[in-house]
Amino acid sequence: MNKGPCQPIRCPWVPADKPYYADYHDTEWGVPVHDDRLHFEMLVLEGAQAGLSWDTILRRRAGYREAFKGFDPKLVACMTDVELEALMANPGIIRHRLKVFSARKNALVFIELQKEFESFDAYVWAFVGGKPLINRPANMKGVPAHSPHSDALSKDLKRRGMNFVGSTIIYAYMQAAGLVDDHTVDCFRARE
Repeated sequence: MNKGPCQPIRCPWVPADKPYYADYHDTEWGVPVHDDRLHFEMLVLEGAQAGLSWDTILRRRAGYREAFKGFDPKLVACMTDVELEALMANPGIIRHRLKVFSARKNALVFIELQKEFESFDAYVWAFVGGKPLINRPANMKGVPAHSPHSDALSKDLKRRGMNFVGSTIIYAYMQAAGLVDDHTVDCFRARE
């Protein structure tokens, strides 16, 4: 699939014909995030991906960054209904009303978490004991859709008022933000 004389072996979900996908896998996926803006970006993107492929979102990432003000939670929290409604005509993002409006709602909760815990980073890393949970599945069948950690984080985020933060979405976010490292045993990233 993504093997060749000059290609490293990657997790099986990385298509060989999409270099941007390989770049995402090689440089971001599973790398521990400690920047609140990037945490917010991954939460919004993973929520937008619900019911869609990650490829659909990854190809629109630049559009999302522009539409949601560089994923600055303070700026997104202040977006007006008029601004959010205008995004429904923006082809650079997925034009799903509930997902678009949830970005503002989630930004407001995100800011409250920053105030309560001094950073969202401090809040979220507490759910995994402050260090990545490293799994080494033999293949994709060994990668769960959720875990007790994502269940707990999802439940708490929902309790606080966030939307599009079900346990499966949160597990994908945890993988993306490096709270969980699910690179398969044969992947070159697993050996780093």
